[in-house]
Order: sequence, then structure tokens, then C-alpha cells
Amino acid sequence: QVQLVESGGGLVQEGGSLRLSCAASGGSFRLTDMSWYHRGPDQERREVARIKLGGETIYEGSVEGRFTISRDDAKKMVYLQMNHLRPEDMGTYYCKVHVWELLNERYADYWGQGTRVTVSS
Repeated sequence: QVQLVESGGGLVQEGGSLRLSCAASGGSFRLTDMSWYHRGPDQERREVARIKLGGETIYEGSVEGRFTISRDDAKKMVYLQMNHLRPEDMGTYYCKVHVWELLNERYADYWGQGTRVTVSS
């Protein structure tokens, strides 16, 4: 089992910045792709940023140029730097990791509990 704990959410004014963090722990695993998802009010959860094992990053169009995903494999952390925040960025952000479980010898996905971001206009 892999546990994920997100932090860094909060209230920010439109145009401001926040940095989200997600820490992975527990079990014997190797991290592969790591992602951040966003669920706005009355919306489906959608992936906004992904960072692959080799460092390649992929962004959803509305956040490209404003958000930056990064990872620290030694610390088993993934981050999301969010700049120029807009009201539509408000909602809950979840990190998801795709891991190789060493004992079970299989790939699996794990989700964090989410961290809320509120953007005031």
C-alpha cells in the first residue's frame, strides 16, 4: 500500500500563486508517472499535469504556461507550482502516482485525499 499526503492548498487572490506538495510513503514501490488532477465545483476530476519517470511533462491546455509540475524521487515527492491563478482553478487537487509494487510485482495507481484551492476574485 502506498499512502499519499497532499498539502499546500488554501485561499489565494486571483493572479496569485500556490505550491502544492504530495508525499508518497509506505510499502515497497517504485514511482513511475506522477500526476495532479483538478475537480472544480460540479465538475469531473480531470488531469491537469503529469510528469513521467524520465521527467517529461504534459499539461492540460488551460494550465499550460501557468502551472509547473516537478518531482523529487529521492524524497518521493511531486509538486505543482500554480501561478497566475484564476477563479476557474478553484476546487480540489489530487495527486495520483503510478507505481511498480515490488512485492506484488504489478503496477498500481494510488490517490491522495485532495487539497482544496480557493481563488478569490
